[in-house]
Amino acid sequence: MQYLLCTVLMCMSPADNLSDTLKKLKITAVDRTEDSLEGCLDCLLQALAQNNTETSEKIQGSGILQLFASLLTPQSSCTAKVANIIAEVAKNEFMRIPCVDAGLISPLVQLLHSKDQEVLLQTGRALGNICYDSHEGRSAVDQAGGAQIVIDHLRSLCSITDPASEKLLTVFCGMLMNYSNENDAIKLQLVEAGLVECLLEIVQQKVDSDKEDDIAELKTGSDLMVLLLLGDESMQKLFEGGKGSVFQRVLSWIPSNNHQLQLAGALAIANFARNDGNCIHMVDNGIVEKLMDLLDRHVEDGNVTVQHAALSALRNLAIPVINKAKMLSAGVTEAVLKFLKSEMPPVQFKLLGTLRMLIDAQAEAAEQLGKNVKLVERLVEWCEAKDHAGVMGESNRLLSALIRHSKSKDVIKTIVQSGGIKHLVTMATSEHVIMQNEALVALALIAALELGTAEKDLESAKLVQILHRLLADERSAPEIKYNSMVLICAVMGSESLHKEVQDLAFLDVVSKLRRHENKSVAQQASLTEQRLTVES
Repeated sequence: MQYLLCTVLMCMSPADNLSDTLKKLKITAVDRTEDSLEGCLDCLLQALAQNNTETSEKIQGSGILQLFASLLTPQSSCTAKVANIIAEVAKNEFMRIPCVDAGLISPLVQLLHSKDQEVLLQTGRALGNICYDSHEGRSAVDQAGGAQIVIDHLRSLCSITDPASEKLLTVFCGMLMNYSNENDAIKLQLVEAGLVECLLEIVQQKVDSDKEDDIAELKTGSDLMVLLLLGDESMQKLFEGGKGSVFQRVLSWIPSNNHQLQLAGALAIANFARNDGNCIHMVDNGIVEKLMDLLDRHVEDGNVTVQHAALSALRNLAIPVINKAKMLSAGVTEAVLKFLKSEMPPVQFKLLGTLRMLIDAQAEAAEQLGKNVKLVERLVEWCEAKDHAGVMGESNRLLSALIRHSKSKDVIKTIVQSGGIKHLVTMATSEHVIMQNEALVALALIAALELGTAEKDLESAKLVQILHRLLADERSAPEIKYNSMVLICAVMGSESLHKEVQDLAFLDVVSKLRRHENKSVAQQASLTEQRLTVES
């Protein structure tokens, strides 16, 4: 979550043209004639408002950036305008490193000590935009000690409610968001500097307000809070074994009536749930029930971002083995299945991931879900969602998981009847080895348990040709070669598939694999060769 910090520009009368203005600015910056300087700066701001990218390129080419450093002085009446220009040019990615190289960070950070609110506002914007997706910008602000000054400002702004202060508070939160985002050390630094307590205070004060500015502050403050939890060390420090006051406060957001707080609370839980210890503690202390209640409130015409966040949290909590049975008995699958009708790919993706985590090595749950015709039909439908690769991949993986974990004939029959076999065969050709392997294991179970039911679908999906290709391909991973041979042996029980195996001269390919460097592959090649020879 990153913010480009913007304000509306007040354009003055146009100057002759941009090139002339830049030349004049070089002269007046040296002479320090305030009136002339102000006119030039107004012209630049107007040009940036009309075409930011082109104007920024000309500013960079003119060498004027280096002059801005000397113009950023607390005494000058033009300081806010110079900072505003820097904020505007730094909206362009190509201008951020030049702003750092021009030595602008240190004087900007010094301006954070100003008492002038407009100077503070434009300085916050400038620093925030320079930090946006820029490692060099963040490092320079870090070295200049800018973050601590901003946090001190936030502390004092918490209790002031005039519009100018509220706008400043939003800009400073946005600046810290850009400063701390793709950097864990900085997140920890901000946590240790007391930023979280300040953010919690902001949230507390703004939660019941319906004023636009307050809603913006609540969003920025809670978003920044969630961002700080993306760092492993900062997250663990705030979790404090599940007893931390910050963790407890975040828990109280989930039952809130405010959608932004519900969202932030669920995302925070998803971030806290990034190691087994935290997940086990949270499940034992009733967090699952809170998340299910939240989901229940968003089933009908619900908030998609909240649905997505709550499902993300449940998915993470379901990863430790010890949590799966507890979550299943708490009714998580039933809560999740209510969202099967969702047409939103992000929700579909998390729903699928949550179910897949829950049934991992849980045979009874896998069988129960695998016999759910509505679910399986929806999975088969999503296996064709070519516009949404994530949903398509997760649907295939869940289909395979239902078979692998249940080892149930009834589940296989349900999947065959719903047209799922062709998708599992296609999955065996995935570019991801883990997905290929999951498909091959599921297909081997199908061939072992219900070959008669599935043989027509396996034949029309060209399974045998695909297995031949996987075995002949030198790039195939050892486990893919191994499981492909296991599957070849398993399909020999079908007359039509057996004939295809004979027609494709598998013996040549398999005999070469007897010399494979992987012992398991070599052994399976010998067994497969014997089987092919006996049944030829």
